[in-house]
Parts: sequence; C-alpha cells; structure tokens
Amino acid sequence: MKEKLQKLRSEFNLKRFRQVNKLPVFILSAALLILCSDLFEGETFLKCEAGWEKHGGNCYYFNINKSSWTDSRRSCADLGSDLVKIDSREEQGDQDRFWIGLTDSMEEGKWFWVDGSPLSPDRSAEDKAKAGAGAKAKVEADCVRMGKKGKPDNLKSWFDTSCNYPQKSICEKTAGLSSCVSEV
Repeated sequence: MKEKLQKLRSEFNLKRFRQVNKLPVFILSAALLILCSDLFEGETFLKCEAGWEKHGGNCYYFNINKSSWTDSRRSCADLGSDLVKIDSREEQGDQDRFWIGLTDSMEEGKWFWVDGSPLSPDRSAEDKAKAGAGAKAKVEADCVRMGKKGKPDNLKSWFDTSCNYPQKSICEKTAGLSSCVSEV
C-alpha cells in the first residue's frame, strides 16, 4: 500500500511539474501573438515550407538525389510542385547540373515548359544553339538541364540530354500565404 501511495504521489508531482513548465511556453506564445497582431495587423506573408528556399513569390526545392527527368518531375509532383520554369535571369544562378522543366519530347526542336507554355522567342535562338548538342551525339536528347558548362548571365547554360540520364533537379511552386497569427 505504501508503494502504491508513493507511486501515485510521484505521478501527481510529475503531472504538476509538466503543467507548471508548460505555463512559460503558453505565456510566451500569447505575448508573441499579441505583439505580432499589433505590429502586423491584417498583413500576410509569403512563406515556404522547411527545406524550401523562397525567391520572389515562389519556393524552390533543390533535390540532390539524382534521377531521370520523368522521375524528377514525379518527385516534384509528390511535393505539390513541378520542375522549375526559368522566367528570369534571377531564377537562374550559377548552379550545378539540375533538371529544369523544359522539354521538346512532343516534337523535336519545339521547346515547351512543363506548364505548357512555349520557350520565350527571345531566348530560343540563344538556347537552341546549345539545345541541339544532344542530337549531334545521336541520343534522344529531349530534356533540359542547366549548369556548369556555360555562363548563366548569358543564359547559355542549358543543355538538352537524354531524359533517362540521372541528374539532380529543382522543384518550384508558388509560395504560400501565412498570417502572423499562424506563425505562433
């Protein structure tokens, strides 16, 4: 009986200890919520999930696991995104070799992004010079990777290669909206 009483007393003390230790966290959370609400009332922020990088209104995930273009695209889809569509020079940095969301798999020489939009005419002349390199090697070179062989500032670092060749990839999705309240 004495052991049972000691066990109950220990459990009670442990529960009380846990409740008391939760109190500072609760108070701190409430204070942050009030401060945040006062400073940023009604404002929302663009936010990316952990492991993603935010740039402008988009989030980017740099997948270092090498896989085919199709498997890379599937991996992006599993994360609620797609392979990156390069819309600006800022989106293209001096990166390692990564799959991007550009392909001419529907018709040789006609380049389309994964969202169905065609490669911009102002880029196509410059990029097509590089994008024909795979055809000379007599491989089906329908998927595009970027990186290392060219200078990103000239947008000459895109190369078509076999879609089956394992490369790293970059996934892109629109940044989510977050309010101050949900941050706490």
